Amino acid sequence: MAPGGSTFKEVLDSHSVVSEYDVAVKSESTSTVAKSSYGLGKKVAVYSTNGVHELLECPGCTNLMYPPIHQCPNGHTLCSNCKVRVQNCCPTCHYDLGNIRCLALEKIAESVELPCTYQSFGCQDIFPYYSKPKHEQHCTFRPYNCPYAGSECPVSGDIPSLVAHLKDDHKVDMHDGCTFNHRYVKSNPHEVENATWMLTVFNCFGKQFCLHFEAFQLRMAPVYMAFLRFMGDDNEAKKFSYSLEVGGNGRKLIWQGIPRSIRDNHQKVRDSQDGLIIQRSLALYFSGGDRQELKLRVTGRIWKEE
Repeated sequence: MAPGGSTFKEVLDSHSVVSEYDVAVKSESTSTVAKSSYGLGKKVAVYSTNGVHELLECPGCTNLMYPPIHQCPNGHTLCSNCKVRVQNCCPTCHYDLGNIRCLALEKIAESVELPCTYQSFGCQDIFPYYSKPKHEQHCTFRPYNCPYAGSECPVSGDIPSLVAHLKDDHKVDMHDGCTFNHRYVKSNPHEVENATWMLTVFNCFGKQFCLHFEAFQLRMAPVYMAFLRFMGDDNEAKKFSYSLEVGGNGRKLIWQGIPRSIRDNHQKVRDSQDGLIIQRSLALYFSGGDRQELKLRVTGRIWKEE
């Protein structure tokens, strides 16, 4: 949990969400690679390497090489990034690399077709060698980064595995339903100037949504912000809407919007101010009493657009 997260109390009936998914399988054959689709039960294409794939792997970093592909006088190849890293010295024979390009290997690469790197996640497309990187930048099957806010979690994966990861490793509450009612209590809100909490994952319409709550400075004024993120791509997120409501003392604030995809990290969403923003002074007014303790009740609902 992020700094300060333990000071919040939350009233919510949580229900566990159990996710099952298949694990990618790599065949023992040296000439073909076959991987099972990740929880989709689909047949995945098999491709033949014929040794060319191995030739195109950089011996320094083992990544695939793209022009310019460099070679030393003895014919050892190296990618551009590794050429800089080894300070222009061939790591195999220690000769000076110079500026020799392996044009033959670059030409051979034009005839190679390879499956998407994210084949194990369900992508069954095969691409010309030089088109593969551009596709993979936007492949809808590429893994998602862990959406947990408040820490730089290195875990990535598909949605079912991330849901299980959030529950088991980050201890995030899971809730079935499309409506929610949260109560946030902070004994000394003036101590919290920059903090983030990921409070709940909602299982709704067969999809998952993450509710976030942030405290930060906006143009020198302390504010709180609540927003929802969708565990999936942006085109799917646009099929849903949500509302958040907070109030007290006969007054209320209401926010309605579209959940942001977890492709956008929580910092990007926060910086765009795409959510319910509450000035701390107003939040304390909603809390009533002597305004020394934060007592916010945030309600909301998620619905699917027709």
